[in-house]
Amino acid sequence: MSDFLKKGFLLGLGAAVTGKEKLDKRLNEMVEKNELTQEQARTVMRNFIDKGEMKTDEWNTKQYEQTQKMAKDLGIATREDINELRARISELESQLEEQKQPEQ
Repeated sequence: MSDFLKKGFLLGLGAAVTGKEKLDKRLNEMVEKNELTQEQARTVMRNFIDKGEMKTDEWNTKQYEQTQKMAKDLGIATREDINELRARISELESQLEEQKQPEQ
């Protein structure tokens, strides 16, 4: 499953790079024909890149959520689960030490 997601991500990344190159070429052509100013072309490219970064963040969030759900469904402890258990153990150890103190 993870390999499938990785291949899908890489495919999307390749498409994005190709899309960026084509957009850059088209924008340069439009600037040469005076259909756009250099500043307008930069703005369009920046918007394209910003949207790509936003989608990447969105994809990472969804992948994390899906991984967490899969771990939960399989009964696998997450890092958060382990940290919570460690905190509880530390608290119990502290309480146990406090109870032993008066006896000594």
